[in-house]
Amino acid sequence: MAVLTGKTAVVTGGSRGIGRAVVLRLARDGASVVFNYAQARDAADEVVREAKKADGNVIAVQLDLAEPSAAEELLATAERQFGGLDILVNNAATHTEVAPIAQTEVADFDRVMAVNARSVFLTVRYAARHMRDGGRIVNISTLNTVFPAPGNAPYAASKGALEQLTLVASRELGARGITVNVVSPGATDTDLLRAANEPQELATVIGMTSLGRLGQPEDVADVVAFLAGPDGRWLTGQNIRANGGVL
Repeated sequence: MAVLTGKTAVVTGGSRGIGRAVVLRLARDGASVVFNYAQARDAADEVVREAKKADGNVIAVQLDLAEPSAAEELLATAERQFGGLDILVNNAATHTEVAPIAQTEVADFDRVMAVNARSVFLTVRYAARHMRDGGRIVNISTLNTVFPAPGNAPYAASKGALEQLTLVASRELGARGITVNVVSPGATDTDLLRAANEPQELATVIGMTSLGRLGQPEDVADVVAFLAGPDGRWLTGQNIRANGGVL
């Protein structure tokens, strides 16, 4: 029997990149998975089709987590469809254009915080009220909270907020056996990474990495699956830096 059979999982931002890999891995491990996407309908449909080929039970919901009501609507959908909530993976994130703080617009800062931090607060709040005892919450952060890059202030700040929320939630929910952890990927080979970096920049990152390559979305998904499964029961309030040895 797959280790997550009978469990219901929610993954935010599951149509591409790391989120896609997490959805497919949790489904392969037996969980029923609900994920959201903001715009990439074709990509979301492809994730559902791929999961079904392996007998996975996956539902895609179009919701923009910049909207305050979207986070709770997503989790409520999972409860309605599958009768409960056991696993929450907060993966969805957005970025601004790289720019110094002096040139960053308030509207850009607000949107990044809405998606990357506020939506996490709202999903964790919902989970604190509705998640079954023994559940798992995994929040996806970034190397940038400990390896800050100029021009990246809103993104790094939003992920710093996510990490602190994780620590508080781990204390509050531990008595119910609910674990709350962070996974912080390094440079991971996604469309977003390649669109934002020149080949020479990627080569530099690879040179800094002990394992000598970019991470793959599946590398991160495997760490998430460990934390979401029964073997992760004794880890909470931790930040697992899945970065191939950059730090």
